[in-house]
Amino acid sequence: MDADTFFVAGIVIAGFSFPSIVSSFSEGRGPRVAILLLVIGGGMIAYAVNQQPGKYTFATIPDAFVRVVGHLIN
Repeated sequence: MDADTFFVAGIVIAGFSFPSIVSSFSEGRGPRVAILLLVIGGGMIAYAVNQQPGKYTFATIPDAFVRVVGHLIN
């Protein structure tokens, strides 16, 4: 897997953790799985940024998504 795939997958996994965090706090239980997802997603993002420093900024996130989706379609 290339760095773009790790970056996009990390963003998606970390994004899915936020509804889980809100749900667990509203039900009064610990957000164990949500924190695990956040750590995994953050680790994937950190790995991608470490592999290609300076490539990923907030402005290039949509470009990374397009590259990954285009790679998956082709």
